[in-house]
Amino acid sequence: MEKHESLCGDISGERCGLKRVLDIIGGKWKIMILCVIDREGTIRYGELKRKVFGITNTMLANSLKEMEDDGLVKRVQYMEMPVRVEYSLTEKAMSIVPILLELKRWGEENLK
Repeated sequence: MEKHESLCGDISGERCGLKRVLDIIGGKWKIMILCVIDREGTIRYGELKRKVFGITNTMLANSLKEMEDDGLVKRVQYMEMPVRVEYSLTEKAMSIVPILLELKRWGEENLK
């Protein structure tokens, strides 16, 4: 019998790549935020808030800050009045989109 690659070789998960990925994109809102920014390309905070139905200002601000710190979201602030802030996906975030599309397809096929 051929041995297959383990999802997480480290039982505690500390060095597990899968756990680290889930730590940065897991939770209730981050995938939805990624989806909206992926679809829109570049988006302002208020528009993002309207398109992620049900998210609070606190959760959106915290999620965006964490995603920026993790290198998934690029934040650009324009020094004009009123201040304009735009968000877009980084190359790092765009590289996970095909993987998320595979998960989406799996869900469509297996979770009917």
